[in-house]
Amino acid sequence: MTEGRCMKCKKAVQIKDGKEVTMKNGMKAMKGVCPVCGTKVFRILGKA
Repeated sequence: MTEGRCMKCKKAVQIKDGKEVTMKNGMKAMKGVCPVCGTKVFRILGKA
C-alpha cells in the first residue's frame, strides 16, 4: 500500500482502494480515499 497525505486529517495515511493513474503530463499518481474520514487522497509518484 502507498501512503499519502490527507488534507482533511492533516496527516499521512495509508491510501485505501488505491489505483495507479497516469496524469495528462505522463507522470504516474496514486488515487484513493482516506481510511479515517473518506476524503479523496492523491499522491504523485513520478515519471514512469
